Amino acid sequence: MTLGERIAEKRKENGLSQEALGEELGVSRQSVYKWESGSALPEIEKLIAMSRLFGVTIGWLLGVEEAPSTPEPAQPSDSGELTEQQLRMVEEIVGRYIAARQPAKKRRWPWAVAAATGATLLLTINSINGELQTLRSEYGSLQNSINFVSSDVNIQISSITSRVEEILKSQNAFTASCDVDIISAGLAENTVTFSARAVPKTYTDGMEAVFLLDCGSGPVEFPGTLGAGREFTAELTCDLTDSITISVVFIDGEVRETQLLDNFTYLYTGSLPEYWPSPDHLLMWKRLDKTGQLTWTNEYDYISRNSSSSSATNAVIGRSEIAELHLGLFRNQELLAWLEPCEKPSSYRGFEDCDFYRLPDLSVTPGPGDVFHVSAVIIDNYGRELFKPGLPYALDEDGTLKPTDVVDTVQWYNGNAYSYTVIH
Repeated sequence: MTLGERIAEKRKENGLSQEALGEELGVSRQSVYKWESGSALPEIEKLIAMSRLFGVTIGWLLGVEEAPSTPEPAQPSDSGELTEQQLRMVEEIVGRYIAARQPAKKRRWPWAVAAATGATLLLTINSINGELQTLRSEYGSLQNSINFVSSDVNIQISSITSRVEEILKSQNAFTASCDVDIISAGLAENTVTFSARAVPKTYTDGMEAVFLLDCGSGPVEFPGTLGAGREFTAELTCDLTDSITISVVFIDGEVRETQLLDNFTYLYTGSLPEYWPSPDHLLMWKRLDKTGQLTWTNEYDYISRNSSSSSATNAVIGRSEIAELHLGLFRNQELLAWLEPCEKPSSYRGFEDCDFYRLPDLSVTPGPGDVFHVSAVIIDNYGRELFKPGLPYALDEDGTLKPTDVVDTVQWYNGNAYSYTVIH
């Protein structure tokens, strides 16, 4: 039976109409009708409410377990509701919490107190202060206990909600099984090829299947081939991009049923050379001079050769290598000057595994809000171009360049957008 059939069965067993059940759950009769007909799914809180009303578990409503002959309130249920023991614990804690917040009753002090000495009155005040301190301590302990129980309940409900969502997705899937794998890639052509497989949950003679592949320019259809076990397969090739979506469409006469199979992200970026720039020596702690300018004279930057790697994030696709690397100083996404490759300056000792670059002598008058960065333009061994933005710097109040607090900034280079995130 489906979820809707189980709801209808228990509703009738309890002598409820669709309208009466809707009133019990705070929904319309139409909502109950949609649940029972399978055209809509109840929310998790409505499933919990129905499990309580019908005296069954959510697992039974979803068809993943048999209904118990008698309830076992001492054990946690899959419905997400608290056990009797947990309810008693919460009631006791809340009761103590409310009692702790009640204002203390005023005592009627006897006339003898009015005649007591100042020392006795001081001792009495100290005693009251001690009681108040104890009350505050107990209140804090009670608050911690409530927070602990609330956190534990939230974790249970979250776990149950995730399980229910998985079960509901499985029940509404059009495939009995499916998978998509990357079988090859051509970095020179910037293409990738997938193998896709899908078995319909319900197969009828004459059914067809079409696989849809979208790499950012719109879906392209690839007819599926029917094989043994009513399995449709296809090979799909497209441009290598950072967002590729693959779906299957089952066609039975005029009926078309579509289901997402997989989504691949950052495959293109992952195929480019790895590059981790050295700290921005040209920008770090650079200060305005007496004329209010940023001036660079005979200054250098360097990159460790170990900052690039040919390791692959995807063994099938692989990763290209750096063929050319150019460093540039940018202001507000505009190039100020390219750095020139050079020999290691005599003032640097060590740095044997580094490549050095010299910035031509330059003076710039910065404007309000200007952002500077030293970035790399990389061309890989297949001729593909990659722009790697460096950390952005801006002037602080005392005229010193420091890393900005910009988050998710977008840089543009040769008409392409590149984003980076700065976290402080």
